[in-house]
Amino acid sequence: MTDINTAVRSPAKSARRSLPESPFLVAARGGRPARVPVWFMRQAGRSLPEYRALRAGTKMLAACFDPDLVCEITMQPVRRHGVDAAILFSDIVVPLVAAGVDLDIVAGTGPVVASPIRSAEAVAALPTLDAEQVEPVAQAVRLLTSALGDTALIGFAGAPFTLASYLVEGGPSRNHERTKALMYSDPATWHALLDRLADIAMTFLRAQLAAGVDAVQLFDSWAGALSLKDYREFVLPHSSKVLSGLADAGVPRIHFGVGTGHLLGAMREAGADVVGVDWRTPLDTAVSRLAAVPGFESGPVVQGNLDPAALFAGDEVVRREVARIISEGQAAQGHVFNLGHGVLPETDPDVLTKVVDLVHGSTR
Repeated sequence: MTDINTAVRSPAKSARRSLPESPFLVAARGGRPARVPVWFMRQAGRSLPEYRALRAGTKMLAACFDPDLVCEITMQPVRRHGVDAAILFSDIVVPLVAAGVDLDIVAGTGPVVASPIRSAEAVAALPTLDAEQVEPVAQAVRLLTSALGDTALIGFAGAPFTLASYLVEGGPSRNHERTKALMYSDPATWHALLDRLADIAMTFLRAQLAAGVDAVQLFDSWAGALSLKDYREFVLPHSSKVLSGLADAGVPRIHFGVGTGHLLGAMREAGADVVGVDWRTPLDTAVSRLAAVPGFESGPVVQGNLDPAALFAGDEVVRREVARIISEGQAAQGHVFNLGHGVLPETDPDVLTKVVDLVHGSTR
């Protein structure tokens, strides 16, 4: 693997690498690689002591705009666990901050917005994003494409609904009552807001793609709070705008949400090449729902979906659950092994490494 210091001094010469043998990219495109690929959401940091040591004294958002720090943090789980893909160290609110929205990530709380957006006037005043405003992120991607060797790099952004929820609520919310109130009471303002956020997400992802990421993931963390009817009316057109707007890049597009078992078909319709599945829905059940969506020539590709809490239950449970998920994943055209949500902060990193070894040692 390329030394990180060399990578920082010598960015990649070409925007996107050719990685035809990458197990992650083969599976994400619906193929059957030599081994089941695996990576973990929130693998860059969270449970790693080396991450906590590196981040000491540096706020989250400051770290996200430091290319050298982003590169090093992104590399840490690749070195430690031997995963098949790296995911860019960033946060879904980064493009909002870069555009000029006044918000901060408060430890123990999450994103907190100084002036929540709850009116047509506030939506009209929402700033747009230029690619130059996220150049530090693009620089980090260029460093990583030199440092990662043949390991694929995933870029990501927050989906319009989840970004809107933070902006309208003013921070994290359990019930999304203000978000839904705006959605139901003022659909015109709602759609104007999500249209602006779709543009911001697309600009952020296009900047990452231009710098060389090999795949992208759109996180709609809170979409599971909606009914299928409301998702189709108020969210699907805007997520589709983002995902379809990236089709010309020719890279796998992953779409993931929490509690979205009832939305999986619609999420595939939005333009996802790979649909992430949380731990609540067995992968073979998810495949059946996704396969029922008309208009697709190939079978569905899924990502997931080990319950993050299972990593605390001991070796026997971990082995059993990994084997079950790999078995269920065989129903799909392609399967990328992952957790059903992010790595929990108190997870033993050695257990994550063991999961990688178990997945790589499995046979189809």
